[in-house]
Amino acid sequence: MRLHALAKINLALDVLGKRPDGYHDVRMIMQTISMYDDLNLEIKKEPGIELRTNLAYIPTDSRNLAWRAAELLMQEFGIRDGLKIDLEKYIPVTAGLAGGSSDAAAVLVGVNRLFGLGLSTEELMERGVILGADVPYCVMRGTALAEGIGEKLTRLPSVPGCHVVVGKPAVNVSTKTAYESLNTDSITARPDIDGMIECIQKGDLYGITSRMKNVFEPGIARKYPVITEIAELLCRHGAMNAIMSGSGPTVFGIFEKKGEAEKAAAALRESRKARTVHLTRVFRVA
Repeated sequence: MRLHALAKINLALDVLGKRPDGYHDVRMIMQTISMYDDLNLEIKKEPGIELRTNLAYIPTDSRNLAWRAAELLMQEFGIRDGLKIDLEKYIPVTAGLAGGSSDAAAVLVGVNRLFGLGLSTEELMERGVILGADVPYCVMRGTALAEGIGEKLTRLPSVPGCHVVVGKPAVNVSTKTAYESLNTDSITARPDIDGMIECIQKGDLYGITSRMKNVFEPGIARKYPVITEIAELLCRHGAMNAIMSGSGPTVFGIFEKKGEAEKAAAALRESRKARTVHLTRVFRVA
């Protein structure tokens, strides 16, 4: 079985405060984009999970979320057959694009289908939160309001069709580091998430993009100015807006016209400010 694990961007990201359990309460607008890792799942007679990737630095054991997703369902349902997973990584790692979470979500969906477990999307999402806060959303996909630690999801209408240029600079930012460097009491500019939801419901792309904001960005960009440089370059080349996704350091810009997006992607590659550049679209749920 071949599956696509789709990346996500955060159209808006707010951190409300730290919880007693050490996690943070967030409020975010999540959006799937048509940029993906490839997964091939195959049943094998020998017991156990065998994971292969195209990148030498990606772990292929229980440190990998995709491996743990398979183990979660196979243990719960007492599956005695083995499973072979071939994972071709294209989504940049530690980039704020939920690549690992999306791989895990795809494996949950694939194991459910491959072994005929009969779990609903909601039941897969309930199991996904055991693996990580972004996994339930990556199972659901589309446009959604995420609250709590990111696991409380409200589906929203699809955003208008548009083009996305994604650029990841040659730096890595862990989610843990991003949260540790954020003082929620000192946040002065927060995204207008309720206003963005209204614009999504109206299909107002200008209203959506004008409200894009990520509270992690100021602190991370102070440490890595290239983040601001990429965002400014994309805006100079026609982006309606450009911000950092998730805990960074990846920056994305939204474009109404494909031609402008293509020119911006070319300019970003030529600038060498981003190690990887992708031109894609928002993924709209039918």
